[in-house]
Amino acid sequence: MKKIILSLALLSASLFAEFKTVDANEFAKLQGKGYPVIDIRTPMEWKQTGIIKGAHTMMFFAPNGQPDIANWFFELGHLVKDKNQPVLIYCAHANRSKALGQGLEQMGFKHVYELKGGIENGWIKAGKPTVKVQ
Repeated sequence: MKKIILSLALLSASLFAEFKTVDANEFAKLQGKGYPVIDIRTPMEWKQTGIIKGAHTMMFFAPNGQPDIANWFFELGHLVKDKNQPVLIYCAHANRSKALGQGLEQMGFKHVYELKGGIENGWIKAGKPTVKVQ
């Protein structure tokens, strides 16, 4: 009985969650609404290509390649106060952000958007500007 209730709860949560991949133009529109943008890449990547203006740099993976989950969610908690609040995420090519976005959706975040193609194949190729990181 407990398994059935848990399964129904998980199913209903996923029905109301929204994880979407959006192109650079839609991403910019959502950012324009004031939704927080999070760049989950590494400091070296931020320096190489720059970041989207206004993005919060919150490295998801530690230098050893493993997720730094505790620290990342601590930082996220300061930025996103409610799981119903939309959040925009991106990485270099959308591999890491897709995995993270799906994880956030499973954790109950209702409106997670990731940048199609990441900053390199989505944002920069669309001609969108970046800002330098020191």
